[in-house]
Amino acid sequence: MTLNPDRFLDDLHRLQSFGASGQGKGVVRPAFTAVDIAARRWLAARMKEAGLKTHFDPVGNLFGVGGERSLLIGSHSDSQPEGGWLDGALGVVAGLEIARAAKEAGGPPISVVNFQDEEGRFGILTGSDVWTGKIPLAEADMLTDTDGLALGAARARMAERAREFLPHDMFTGFIELHIEQGPGMDASGDQIGVVSEIVGIREVRIVIRGRQNHAGTTPMAQRQDAFQALSNFNQRINERFSTVATPETVWTLGHATLSPNASSVVPGQARFSLQWRDGDSARLNYMEKILREVAEEVARDRGVEIELSEVGGIEPSAMDPRLKAALRQAAEELAPGKWLDLPSGALHDAANVSSVIPSAMLFVPSIGGISHAFDEDTKEADLVKGLEVLAQAAFSL
Repeated sequence: MTLNPDRFLDDLHRLQSFGASGQGKGVVRPAFTAVDIAARRWLAARMKEAGLKTHFDPVGNLFGVGGERSLLIGSHSDSQPEGGWLDGALGVVAGLEIARAAKEAGGPPISVVNFQDEEGRFGILTGSDVWTGKIPLAEADMLTDTDGLALGAARARMAERAREFLPHDMFTGFIELHIEQGPGMDASGDQIGVVSEIVGIREVRIVIRGRQNHAGTTPMAQRQDAFQALSNFNQRINERFSTVATPETVWTLGHATLSPNASSVVPGQARFSLQWRDGDSARLNYMEKILREVAEEVARDRGVEIELSEVGGIEPSAMDPRLKAALRQAAEELAPGKWLDLPSGALHDAANVSSVIPSAMLFVPSIGGISHAFDEDTKEADLVKGLEVLAQAAFSL
């Protein structure tokens, strides 16, 4: 089997043109936007050219099937609102190149997948969540983005969707190639990372309701300021989470909005999200308990109401030993002394897929550890090395 690195890199750059931000190689390609759908249609055309049978399932996941009982390789092509060109896209295009090379050589069947909404516009790993059965499609359709658009309405934009999902047992396993999205490998000089496990995650949306009032005439002692309550909530969460955290535990307060968000009005409402990640399910659950305690305390002390959404999340996931062994062997042969085992602090579709078929992940370095940003990048030599290691492991299985 002969890979074509130039073709692989050309496809990556062509995919980047869909939603190109105009700043570096960045992209703006959130799930179910017009450019996201256009990119998926272009990828479907490339899969057909490679001799794969394409299938858009009901939630918008794109499969390029190389044959029955095939190894599945892929990731996602949707991006953050200000995203990088390699996050997810690398794994999809690598899968396409390996499947194409296998077809050309008459080799074993390789299939490709491009999962929808990995970046969480509507949920957490939405496309693979639905495909693996973790959430029914009818329930997923009720999920909304931050503007209130429901997933059911968004996916209706993809007219080519089929009515059925592909069965899991069509595939013997799943491997996802991805950028590391952290500084470790770039600092150590390693080219390849074989993922040992993926951390778990919890996320909740929070609304604080205070009392909107005049900023000049409302005494400080009588205010029910939603923003001050948010600030106090953040301070207490940082203090309390720190008492149970390990060096690998992380949490983020994000997507904060105020209402009415005017300089002469005491804020009456604050909306935001809180996300936390760790490799231990018990610790994740205990942090949820802390969250609820802090919410009660802040509501009482600040005279506000605090509403918590249902807590969503994914459990920590160990990668398949057999697939990891194949990746390690290929890494040792093709990048001797320049590879390592490491956990993934970022969440990936492989975490979901591992619940239904054996799964593994492979990392290449992120320059400066930068991701989820327009200046995300990786050396082309490292991209090609990741492709080569993945291909050798795939054909050894």
